[in-house]
Amino acid sequence: MTTALLIWVVAVPVTAADQIKWYSHEEGTALGVSESKKVFINFYADWCKFCKTMDRLTFQDAGIVSYLNTYFISIKVDVEREKPIAGKYNINPLPDCWFLSEKGDVIGNRPGYLSAEDLMPILQFVKTESFLTMSYQEFKESL
Repeated sequence: MTTALLIWVVAVPVTAADQIKWYSHEEGTALGVSESKKVFINFYADWCKFCKTMDRLTFQDAGIVSYLNTYFISIKVDVEREKPIAGKYNINPLPDCWFLSEKGDVIGNRPGYLSAEDLMPILQFVKTESFLTMSYQEFKESL
């Protein structure tokens, strides 16, 4: 007797809920203050290979999408089109990720490419305000 195995492939469409909600710098910083949420800023350029890789991989990771949408106001800034904003943060090199407090004060930044596995503990470090009591290395060792 032969048993046939039927495999169903279900295509799940990507919806807006599955993507990071990106804001402009002006709108996002104001929203961070009004909603009392920390702000995540991703500085990028169209010509930046590692920026594109982060867009394609890191910012498509379900865990990163969920964490950013839940705990942060996320801002995307094109350094070529928004030079005054990039200048305010003295951006170099790219990509560069910045974190602001609920009041709009700079917490810190992390330049360079970040995989989802690299970014998640940084997001947790900032969200939990562990930076107030320990180094990032101590935080990672405590995970």
